[in-house]
Amino acid sequence: MTKITNIIGAFAREEDGIALSEYLVLLGLLVGGVIAAVTAVGGNLSSAWTSWGTWFGTELSAPAGT
Repeated sequence: MTKITNIIGAFAREEDGIALSEYLVLLGLLVGGVIAAVTAVGGNLSSAWTSWGTWFGTELSAPAGT
């Protein structure tokens, strides 16, 4: 009976290891996707940020001499 218990315990531990490795693979894919998305739109994001900064600087600046 003890041998069966040990076999079932070993199987349970193996399943946890498999589940953990699956989660790590999914996490790696998610991080890779985020890095790819930021890399792909990074140039457009930079130019949009610069144009917004220029617009705020020219349109919303305080009038001179007041």
